[in-house]
Amino acid sequence: MKSSELTIGEVAGHFSLPTHVLRHWESVGLLEPARVYGSRRRFTPADLYRVAAILRAKEAGLSLADIRTMFAASGPGTRREVLTRHHETLTTRIASLTAAKALLETALSCEHEDLATCPHFQGHLKDLYSL
Repeated sequence: MKSSELTIGEVAGHFSLPTHVLRHWESVGLLEPARVYGSRRRFTPADLYRVAAILRAKEAGLSLADIRTMFAASGPGTRREVLTRHHETLTTRIASLTAAKALLETALSCEHEDLATCPHFQGHLKDLYSL
């Protein structure tokens, strides 16, 4: 690499993204790469961190609008509001997924022909639904 600036193709390749995704993120205000040589985009190391943050935030379930709000927040209060809401949502999702995983693990440990008659499985459901 000749400089610390990268082309859109290099950034896309680094993150295994199609270039149109980076262009879309730019069009919705998530990225602002520098322009050189006839409007060609050049991404700095700071842009790479921003792309990484966008990817992680999307994995966490944030919408592009919320990610934009998070980046554009005029102060920690606005950013905290967006992030707190998503923290609560993720906490609920994690609890739900943990319960689903426990149910699957209980079912996997059952050796009965009919899962519904397995005492261990029934015990798990009894606790969940006050049966």
